[in-house]
Amino acid sequence: MKISTKGRYGLTIMIALAKKHGDGPISLRSIAKEYNLSEHYLEQLIAPLRNAMYVKSVRGAYGGYMLTKDPKEITAGDIIRVLEGPISPVEVVEDEEPAKRDLWIKIRDAVKDVLDSTTLDDLANYEETGDMEDYMFYI
Repeated sequence: MKISTKGRYGLTIMIALAKKHGDGPISLRSIAKEYNLSEHYLEQLIAPLRNAMYVKSVRGAYGGYMLTKDPKEITAGDIIRVLEGPISPVEVVEDEEPAKRDLWIKIRDAVKDVLDSTTLDDLANYEETGDMEDYMFYI
């Protein structure tokens, strides 16, 4: 499973909104500037998040976007599903060898567990411990 820029940037938007939760609306322009991203691309990503009712827009001179729920109530899995679709690293084929089929299911469930147990609040308040080496993960 590979998360595209759609999922990565969508998560960036949501983390930025979570960091400012309770401070009023945040413009996509300010998020784009802070993270050096395309404002036009962020505009495309915010629509599905708004349709899924994770964000709401506020019009006006001081308008922008804000979370509709507390950051503790929205998971990384919620956001990835909206932007990327179902979480499934491998399509499980019923006539596949049982050992391989069970392996694919375990991998899928492990990825789901991580995404569904990580909230926006966790990501917004993350503090690096320095224990982790540089890893490249391919799933």
